[in-house]
Amino acid sequence: MFHFPVQIYYEDTDFSGVVYHPNFLKYFERAREHVIGADILNQLWNEQGLGFAVYRSDMLCHDGVEFADIIDVRTQFYFESKFRTVWKQEIWRPNATKPAVTATIEMVCMNTKRQLQAMPVELITDLQSQAKLGS
Repeated sequence: MFHFPVQIYYEDTDFSGVVYHPNFLKYFERAREHVIGADILNQLWNEQGLGFAVYRSDMLCHDGVEFADIIDVRTQFYFESKFRTVWKQEIWRPNATKPAVTATIEMVCMNTKRQLQAMPVELITDLQSQAKLGS
């Protein structure tokens, strides 16, 4: 499991100081980028013309997250095929006994023409070994 801390700023919240729900998707995205690595994503795009797009997302908000919280975005993933990864992500508030937000996000690999493309074998191998280390 991978952990990614996020500071909640006032700008992330609505008038009541609770995080505006679309921001959770941004926190999940940042955590996934942290797992893969910005340099690898940049290299994939610039050298191979490959990137990732959200194919499907399912998010449940169980509890509010508030201004000034420092949340822990917990991430696990697996490969559904050579084209698709499935990311199981949770947002935890400090000292919580259950996640505040849970999501399952499916990502597909695409080329510059927005066509489905198999992920490079070396990327799959690297991510699989990272997943073992993150467990």
